[in-house]
Amino acid sequence: MIASQGIEIAGVSFDTGFFVAEHRRIVNRKKKITKSLREEISQVEAQTGVSIKIIDISQEFLQKVLLKPKYGYGSAMNPCIDCRIFMLKKAKSYMEQIGAQFVITGEVLGQRPMSQHFKTLRLIEKQSNLEGLILRPLSAKLLPLTIPEKKGWIDREKLADISGRSRHKQFELAKTLGITNYPQPANGHCYLTDENYGRRLRDLLAHRSPDEINQEDVILLKVGRHFRLSDQVKVIVGRNEAENHFLEQYTKGRWVFEARDFVGPLTLAEGTITENDILSIAQITARYCDGKNESEVYVSYRHNEHQGEIKVAPVTEPELAHWRI
Repeated sequence: MIASQGIEIAGVSFDTGFFVAEHRRIVNRKKKITKSLREEISQVEAQTGVSIKIIDISQEFLQKVLLKPKYGYGSAMNPCIDCRIFMLKKAKSYMEQIGAQFVITGEVLGQRPMSQHFKTLRLIEKQSNLEGLILRPLSAKLLPLTIPEKKGWIDREKLADISGRSRHKQFELAKTLGITNYPQPANGHCYLTDENYGRRLRDLLAHRSPDEINQEDVILLKVGRHFRLSDQVKVIVGRNEAENHFLEQYTKGRWVFEARDFVGPLTLAEGTITENDILSIAQITARYCDGKNESEVYVSYRHNEHQGEIKVAPVTEPELAHWRI
């Protein structure tokens, strides 16, 4: 819409590390079940003719946004307001770096319950130091005049007045512009809007201070089944072969459990592990292996130089429910 008014566009996409499709691609490398972020971006570039730069903000995002959001979390653990402010500050830096005059976004008034109400849009604009310089073409006619409109760079009459949760008008607009291949709209593009991920992150924050949490910790929240045995002990159980392979990258410093005679999960455990914990973790591992209906299963375990093996009965579902995060 903006390019059609003779404006040169430079695209930017921010990688927070919480893009669902990218993680699924990494876990399922052999199956290649989804496109990489770069492939998704290339598709957009091909359709729009706009070159898009990917900026990795994952390290900063963790400490500055996710773990200590000034404006809090949404219904899951999504710090949407802080996220938008952080991204737009980065966009401002990129804008100044390349000599651009203003920022455009695809935001729609009232579409997101936390970050796209009128007052929140204004707050985000102010906190990102971009007052008057964020143009939202899809809802522009419902929002105050921006500097590019006041200066006559942009014709407001050629912009839209879309609002609300429905995407019907966006679909019609895409059709008009000849854009037919695009991801389906859904909160599922970001892990932080996922309720399961949110529960795991809340559990992590309940047992570790934000300053003790690193990138590896939040990556592991995306994978497997999670169980909390005590304040000190957390268990992650791979759900399939792809997740087992992924978890193998994170065995260093953690306890590793596997069924000896049956195909089953790779189980990781972290914390101060007692003999009773070894028994419980082995039982959980046995519960998810192909020998789960056997009366007893041999489970091997290792931690640094320590190795062992234990024969256990698979844990029952009521016991699992007590530990499940």
